Amino acid sequence: MEPDNNMAFYKVKRTNARDDDYRQLVTELDTELAIRDGEEHAFYASFNSSEHIKYTVLVYDGVAPVGCGALKQYSPTVMEIKRMYVRDSNRRRGIASLILKELEYWAAELNFPKCILETGKNQPEALQLYDKQGYKIIDNYGQYAEAENSICFEKAV
Repeated sequence: MEPDNNMAFYKVKRTNARDDDYRQLVTELDTELAIRDGEEHAFYASFNSSEHIKYTVLVYDGVAPVGCGALKQYSPTVMEIKRMYVRDSNRRRGIASLILKELEYWAAELNFPKCILETGKNQPEALQLYDKQGYKIIDNYGQYAEAENSICFEKAV
C-alpha cells in the first residue's frame, strides 16, 4: 500500500460528532460493518454511538469528505480510537494512516499518553493498518473482554 502522491492535497479537519460530514461517513461505516459483522453487528453497534464523542477528524479530497476517525476518553490517561473509516473508492492511498496519526497527535496534545482501540477479525485491512502503525495487540478490554471476534490494540503516543 503506497501513499497517494497527492497526500499534500488532502485537507484534515478537526471537528466533533455533530459535524454533518462526519455523520454521513459514520452512516456509511455502519452499513459496511453490518455486512462484515453479520449476526454480531447489533452487539458492536451498541458501543459505537457518537453521543459522547467530542473529538473527530475528517479528511477531504477537495471538498468531498473521504474518511473519518474519532477519539473518546476511556480513562484519565487513555483515549480510545473509534469510528475509523475511509470510503472504498479512496482506500489504499494512505488516508487511514493520515487519520490515525492526526488522532494520535490530538490525544497527545490533550495530555493522553496512550491510545487503545478495538477492531474485528473480519477487518483484515484494519489489522494490517494498526500493526504497521506500531500498535500492539493487548487483552480485550471492557465491553470487548469476552468478544471472540474482537482484537484490541494499544500504543503510547
